[in-house]
Amino acid sequence: MAGTVLSVGIAFCTATLAASFVTAGAAAAFGQRMAGVADAAALAAADTASGAVTGIPCDRAAEVASAAGADIASCSLDGLVATVGIASSFLRLPASATARAGPPPS
Repeated sequence: MAGTVLSVGIAFCTATLAASFVTAGAAAAFGQRMAGVADAAALAAADTASGAVTGIPCDRAAEVASAAGADIASCSLDGLVATVGIASSFLRLPASATARAGPPPS
């Protein structure tokens, strides 16, 4: 009987650890995805600000972010440099990322 209880306890601990590691891995992957979406949105805004693409820079960034399932939290332009912040949620927890794009400094 004691061996059965010990086996069940070990199985439960192993399952709990596995679920924790899977959740942590998924959160890390989601963070990388958010960074990529922020980069793409900032590049879209910078391209629009430079005239390479038509439209309004922050509107273009919002289109790119919404296509990836995120919302624009902030968008600012300093000349041709665009800084874009996006927001989303992972397992009902808020997540955000910020990126900057533009020509290299001279």
